[in-house]
Amino acid sequence: MASPDPVTQGAAYQRLLLDLLGRDDPATVQEATLASLEEVVRDAGPDLRRRPAPLEWSVLELVGHLVDAEIVMSGRYRWALSHDDPPLLGYDQDLWVEKLAHNEDQVDELLPLFGALRAANLRLWRRSSAQARRRVAIHAERGPESYDLMFRMLAGHDRFHLNQMRATLQQLRAGA
Repeated sequence: MASPDPVTQGAAYQRLLLDLLGRDDPATVQEATLASLEEVVRDAGPDLRRRPAPLEWSVLELVGHLVDAEIVMSGRYRWALSHDDPPLLGYDQDLWVEKLAHNEDQVDELLPLFGALRAANLRLWRRSSAQARRRVAIHAERGPESYDLMFRMLAGHDRFHLNQMRATLQQLRAGA
């Protein structure tokens, strides 16, 4: 599933994620992600580690990427809430998936980690005031992003990659 490059097409990437969220509540979307991940992983069965093409991610690698994103966002949220206009580093998601060897991970370790991080980030969101949610950090590739914007983008990111997981399984099974 092709998407705008988050580094070179930052505005288009933001729009894609926000469009996937639409008018839905980002906390509600994020709260549902773990159950959706568990469902996709169950459905994947023996196809969990299979890649649809050499440079595309397996379902397990996509789960690993969502864990990475949750780790990164945990820090970004806290920087934005605690510091004035802090700089935020970008990261090469492909490099992380490759170098962290997510296709060798154990899904029964990734899912609880994702769940714990997501629960902590949802608690942080729910106790944040409207004023706190407007606090801004400076993303190295996309410029100023508020805590609110980052949180909404992550909900769209969840939907994007859940859709990608389902498409991956369809592609693998169509070609099997």
